[in-house]
Amino acid sequence: MITIRKAAERGHFDHGWLNTHHTFSFADYYDPDWNEFRALRVINDDRVQPGQGFGMHPHRDMEILTVILEGSLEHKDSMGNTSQIRAGEIQRMTAGTGVLHSEYNPSGKEPVHLYQIWIHPEKKGLKPGYEQKLFPESDRQGRLRLVASRDGREGSLTIHQDANVRVTLLAKGEKVMHENPAARHAWVQVARGAVTLNDRKLAEGDGAAVSGKESLEIAALEPAELILFDLA
Repeated sequence: MITIRKAAERGHFDHGWLNTHHTFSFADYYDPDWNEFRALRVINDDRVQPGQGFGMHPHRDMEILTVILEGSLEHKDSMGNTSQIRAGEIQRMTAGTGVLHSEYNPSGKEPVHLYQIWIHPEKKGLKPGYEQKLFPESDRQGRLRLVASRDGREGSLTIHQDANVRVTLLAKGEKVMHENPAARHAWVQVARGAVTLNDRKLAEGDGAAVSGKESLEIAALEPAELILFDLA
């Protein structure tokens, strides 16, 4: 079964410095029909203006992935990490027993476009942790590249949940396939561009929940970037 979550139906707030869309309930946005999907708790599509960002704030008991689509983000946290996350890089932060962090757009001219993703961990009270990796375009073009998994295989980031996160870049007309087993679930998120998911059109910002045995064919109607979550 495939259920579409249209981009225009998401929660939307324009704070001036931050233009954000929430696929699931988040902060002041609440939708009882879209609180989460399996272990996937948050998909926020954020655009942060130059010189602006999220001040130091706490998290706990969550696996947090930051995917940079355009621009860069400066990260600092209470674990002592300081870094810049650039387009093509993905950050994983295990909040665990508690962590403070800030994210800031260091550019004086260009906004940064990112996806922030929260995944429930398998258990609470984990030791906080941090990873950041570059996944070059050549690794993502025309294939579903594994970028996060429970065992860190294939050079992916390690997350503490039975989940596999894959990303792809598709040129117009390119296709990728994903077999969703009967006991698994998937979420397909279109970060940029437009595709068809089997016979359904998905535009930028659209998502699709998949449950049960499904053979998924994703074909690009225009250049596209997607995130696919394979979930227990």
